[in-house]
Formats: sequence, C-alpha cells, structure tokens
Amino acid sequence: MANAIEPIRWKSDRLELLDQRLLPDQLKYIECRTADQVADAIRDMAVRGAPAIGCAAAFGIALEPKESSYDILAKSRPTAVNLFWALERMRRAVDKKAEAEAIFAEDLAVNRAIGAHGAKLIPRGARILTYCNTGALATAGHGTALGVIRSARDKGISVIACETRPYLQGARLTAWECMQEGIFCNFITDNMAGHLMSRKEIDLVIVGADRIAANGDTANKIGTYTLAVLARRHALPFYVAAPLSTFDYSIADGSLIPIEERPASEVTGYRGQRWAPEGVVVRNPAFDVTPAELITAIICERGVVQAPTRERLQPLISTGV
Repeated sequence: MANAIEPIRWKSDRLELLDQRLLPDQLKYIECRTADQVADAIRDMAVRGAPAIGCAAAFGIALEPKESSYDILAKSRPTAVNLFWALERMRRAVDKKAEAEAIFAEDLAVNRAIGAHGAKLIPRGARILTYCNTGALATAGHGTALGVIRSARDKGISVIACETRPYLQGARLTAWECMQEGIFCNFITDNMAGHLMSRKEIDLVIVGADRIAANGDTANKIGTYTLAVLARRHALPFYVAAPLSTFDYSIADGSLIPIEERPASEVTGYRGQRWAPEGVVVRNPAFDVTPAELITAIICERGVVQAPTRERLQPLISTGV
C-alpha cells in the first residue's frame, strides 16, 4: 500500500525530509547530504516524532558513516529513545545503506501491525481524542496512535485533535493529515479536552510515546499527563501506541527519563509574532511522563498489554505478548 504522505525520502546519495515546520502552509522538502545536516533537521524539528527521528538518524549514518557522525546525531534530541536505538543498530551494521533502508521498511511494517492490533480496541463510531502528531509525519508512514485511527476508519470513527501547545503539532500536522485522508476531525485547543470529556463527547484517548520505561511509565509530548489524569477522572480508556524501539528497559521508571528543555522562543511567540513580554522567565519542557497506572493499555507490534506493569511488559524483550 502506497503512502499518501512521505515524510522521509531516501535517494541513495541524499535524504529528503518533508519540512514539518512549514506545514500546513507549504509542502517543501529539505535535502540532507551529511550527518550534520540531518542532525540540524532533527534538532530544529524539521523532522520530528520518535520513529521518524530514528529513521532519519539511520540515513544520516548511511550518508556519512564515520565515528563523529554518531556523536553529532546522538546529541540532536535527548528524549526519544528511538534515536539511540537506531544509532546502535547502525553501529553494528556492515552495509550502512542497506541497514538504514531496513530500519525504514521495518518501521512502516511495525506501524501497520500496531494499527491492526489497536483497531480491535476501537468501538464503532468512537470519538477519539489524540494529542500531538503520531501519524505518517512522525514515522516512516501510517503512524502509531494515528495509525490505529487510520486502521479503524471503516468503523465510522471521528478524531478530536488537540492543538498541542507550544509547537502546535496537533493543529498544524494531525488536523492536516486527517484532512488529507478524509478522516473527520474536530480541532480543539488543549484546555477544551476536560470540558468535552465532562459532556461525554469523547469516548477514548490514544497517544504515542517517545520513551517507555521498563515499568510502563511513558514519556510523550508535554500535556499528555494532563490528558491521562482527565481520562481517569472521566473513566475513559487511555491508550499508548508505540513500537518496541520506543521501549527502554535500561530505565526502571519514568523518573529517570531525560526531559528535553527547548528554547523559550517556542513559548513566547510563533513564527515571528511575540505575545509574551520581553524578559519574562520561561520554562519549556518538551515532554512529560504519564505513570503506567494511568494507562489502560500499551499497543505495540506484538499485541496489546493491558494495565502495563514491569512484569507484564517483560515478555516483550525476547518473546511475543
């Protein structure tokens, strides 16, 4: 099945990345011919989403397979563990280009498997709240949480997309992806979610992940924890969809996940317009951690883990669910 949206295009001598900073206004690709250029694209969020970052980093090594490239790419963003998983896999590979291509192809297959498993959890006619962007733009294609929604579209579902402050991935990217594919989408500001839940206008929440600790604690875009608390208050299922490459068994729990702090300018304004006063002190953590106890189930390519705990997730390391 062809992808309607191609965030990553490999041309053997160059990597072409859809510049997600310009969406939805412009559809433009960036050409990368060095690991430095790929690292810049990751750091500046021209490419974003944990699986897509891992794929892009792999191609960065394929472009420039030298030791310094690994360090350059590893420093581009600290929270998404897929980046480090892909770099370690590339380090072990003999044929770098073939391995990068394999990582890309496997991610697409994994996303479709996640979608198939997750679709079984979605009731017919469900109104699904999602957060940030977890679609084709965040992966090699199809998506994780949004991939589940794509796979369940024949059930007559609809999407409620939160804007996802401060970088507006939901507003700019998720709403755009849904419109590209004819999936009905209601777009809301982040602070409307609780109101809609209280009025029984949301049936479930599904999000992606940037790192999942051994006990199931999950780091995702800042604001996810708030939605998990709201979902628990209103007795709504809260699902996390992510590939096994997002699991970090070296970290016992979410308190040990590094949280990236991004520039203040992302909070004080947007695209040249400033709305906060000069000199104001700003915090801009890009991620927060949702405790496993608030997660109804984690969906991965091997199946669904209900009420995730360390013991229930342990079999994913070497066997199936």
